[in-house]
Amino acid sequence: MTETFTLAVDVMGGDRAPAAIMGGVSIAAERHPDARFLLFGDEAAVRPFINSPRLQRACELRHAPSVITGEMKPTAALRVRDASMRLAIDSVSVGECSGVVSAGNTGALLALAKIVIKALPGIDRPALAALTPTARGDIVMLDLGANMVCDSRNLVEFAVMGDVFARAVLGLPNPRIGLLNVGSEELKGDDRVRQAAEMLRQSHYAAQFYGFVEGGDITAGTVDVIVTDGFTGNVALKTGEGALQLVAGMLKHVFGNSLAGKLAYILARPGLDRLREWVDPRRYNGAIMLGLNGVVVKSHGSADAEQFAYAMDVAIDMVEHHFNDRIREGLQKLSASKLAGDTGSQLAAIS
Repeated sequence: MTETFTLAVDVMGGDRAPAAIMGGVSIAAERHPDARFLLFGDEAAVRPFINSPRLQRACELRHAPSVITGEMKPTAALRVRDASMRLAIDSVSVGECSGVVSAGNTGALLALAKIVIKALPGIDRPALAALTPTARGDIVMLDLGANMVCDSRNLVEFAVMGDVFARAVLGLPNPRIGLLNVGSEELKGDDRVRQAAEMLRQSHYAAQFYGFVEGGDITAGTVDVIVTDGFTGNVALKTGEGALQLVAGMLKHVFGNSLAGKLAYILARPGLDRLREWVDPRRYNGAIMLGLNGVVVKSHGSADAEQFAYAMDVAIDMVEHHFNDRIREGLQKLSASKLAGDTGSQLAAIS
């Protein structure tokens, strides 16, 4: 039998709330008939959108009198206990819901999630992850901005979480893992990156660990999971987004600047439509906070209904695949590998 679960939704978060958010909920309810949704928002504004038998069966609405705005600082957001985002996160903290999706203030969501939901045992720092398109298909990249400074232990934990995420969302049985570095040679990079690589080589992830990868490997799809610190990951993400916008603008200029360009567009349109579908930003909406005692997905603030539904799809995939249980299993195996390695080193020293 299909497992029934409940997902919390911050209906008032985002630039197009509540209309776009409820449009996404409607799409998700159709795609996932066994899911239930606990909605948090202004009742007068949200109730009219629960206008179909499917939504009425799938949704429960709870009034939230306040909203955490996009301009609000995380420290101020922590004090607004009756906001839609806070109440949605609280429902995950007490175990009423398995996860939460919000298009609201990113900093506030991350701060509230870390403090209220808290990290899984064995996770020092939760990380932001996202899917990104490459020449060989989608890959997972983390951290994307939650942790500006990381040590080797953090990077290894990110690898564990990225592995589980790639298995759950991308359906990969043995994702290849790479550490982002300034070169592929073993001596490249600083101590923390080299130490993390050595820890992965000595763990049960050894067969999956590709080694160091460079910036060009991101778009090439050399590995399935790219691990880095939040500073580097955020710069790489924004650079990639900017490059896609540049190419889109250049194509628009080339094909729309002359009659010959317009005729060329007609001939090239089938291929361009495939390209547009391949890198459709709706399929890469938002980021996922990994390593918490519950699933937390951040949708883009400007998301439309289809984009928000994709964010809900990711959250539902993670819940259905028991994402956090699998992270715990990965950490236990990692701990066992480290213990075995330490014991082997001690025996070697004695002999």
